[in-house]
Amino acid sequence: QVQLVESGGGLVQAGGSLRLSCAASGRTFSSRAMGWFRQAPGKEREFVATITWTGGFTYYAASVKGRFTISSDGAKETVYLQMNSLKPEDTAVYYCAAAERGSLSSTPSEYRYWGQGTQVTVSS
Repeated sequence: QVQLVESGGGLVQAGGSLRLSCAASGRTFSSRAMGWFRQAPGKEREFVATITWTGGFTYYAASVKGRFTISSDGAKETVYLQMNSLKPEDTAVYYCAAAERGSLSSTPSEYRYWGQGTQVTVSS
């Protein structure tokens, strides 16, 4: 059974940092791209960042570029999202996802497996 388990969310003040983790198990993920998405109350799920296991290529949403960093540890099958200079508008449930293919994508429909999400709240 495929599992993606996120952790690391919480409450932080504006300007602070958090690091999210996503542990993958149950399948071989080395051939897939991995992504982070977020969804705020009343809003659609939006793309945050994506990475390939092989080569470490990354792509970010404009709203987080320069503040967030996605990385991966193949041996641990874990993907991370380091979030710095957090803003109140970053408040959302953050989801980890595994794509069908290895190419980078910002489209939710191209991701097959999803975690349960972790809440990030940034206070002003």
